[in-house]
Amino acid sequence: MSSAPKSAILKQAYLSHHLFDAKHLVFASTRVGYGQGLVEAGRKNPSIVVLCCDVTESTQSMEFKKTYPDRFVQLGVSEQSAASIAAGMALCGKKPFVAAYAAFSPGRNFEQIRTCICLQHLPVVIVGSHAGVGVGPDGATHQMTEDIAMMRSLPDMTVVVPADQIEAKKATLAIAKLSSPSYLRLARESSPIFTTPKTPFRIGRAEVYRQGTDVTIVAAGPILYEALVAADLLLKQGIQACVINCHTIKPLDTKTLLMAAKQTGAFVTCEDGQVAGGLGGAVTEYLTASCPIPLERIGIQDRFGTSGEASELKTAYGLTAPFIVLAAKRALDRKRGKKVSLIPEYLTLAKEKSFALKQSIQKEALERTPKKWGGSKSDSTLLSRHDS
Repeated sequence: MSSAPKSAILKQAYLSHHLFDAKHLVFASTRVGYGQGLVEAGRKNPSIVVLCCDVTESTQSMEFKKTYPDRFVQLGVSEQSAASIAAGMALCGKKPFVAAYAAFSPGRNFEQIRTCICLQHLPVVIVGSHAGVGVGPDGATHQMTEDIAMMRSLPDMTVVVPADQIEAKKATLAIAKLSSPSYLRLARESSPIFTTPKTPFRIGRAEVYRQGTDVTIVAAGPILYEALVAADLLLKQGIQACVINCHTIKPLDTKTLLMAAKQTGAFVTCEDGQVAGGLGGAVTEYLTASCPIPLERIGIQDRFGTSGEASELKTAYGLTAPFIVLAAKRALDRKRGKKVSLIPEYLTLAKEKSFALKQSIQKEALERTPKKWGGSKSDSTLLSRHDS
């Protein structure tokens, strides 16, 4: 095992002093940071305009609307029109932000983003809120997990996934200065705020938060906190994990990744999205060609989402620290030439958790369903007021 110091969190990362202190850890959604950054960016740049698709409050765009009402456009449920109109405004010298749910932007308006915005190299920001399975009970239709893969496939597109509220604000301010198309991915649920205003952030540069020589854990988005927790758990088992915040998935910071790959020789990627084409896909594509090493991918494994509480779904899809620990240990075993199971343990465990959640949901549904319709609830509930 590595002889690195017990506390491997880098001081220059300036992470929260309450990193693993549950009593003092503060929670907030990344979309809140976006809303804060948007108002500040609007103050600095009068050319910034915001187009919203009937989700002004949900995307935290309301403060911008209140502060700059003449620079805010409510388009209703029309994401395709929003992208096209934003392109036209950009051609007139504006810096448009299109705010909507990721399931519909880029989910519904991908062709307009591609043709109207990217082909013309226009500085439009697509803000995809409520991404990942964290939207919980909204279910599969609203749990956008394919967006990173979609957007990073577009030529000239910058893709940024902030880890917490503070980083989301920094990302919004930084992305407002870009002169090319960009995608900012946001989450709905509240997550730990573990970075600080002093934590370094620059688009296109991955940040090393933790030193380690045994295995590298690369994460993007709020799941990065789970990666840090996993590294702490691994430390107690004598395993030193390097943790990298890869908030910019495109352009990928290949220099930092290559350096970590040569140092540790084993990788784990973590994301709340499809590993195929997402962060896991991007890192795999690069390392396969530049520095082939054992690599495991934590994320959505070729599945759609489902209804459930956010915490239940994260467990059911294997997106929490215990699963990352299993993935890291498997990558380390592979690096050392040890025999590993054909199907990773972290995938098997996630499948078991998913099945248990499905059974729980079915049981609850049957308890609410009258016996006449195959449930266990009394048929008397079917009586109308007139019948009773």
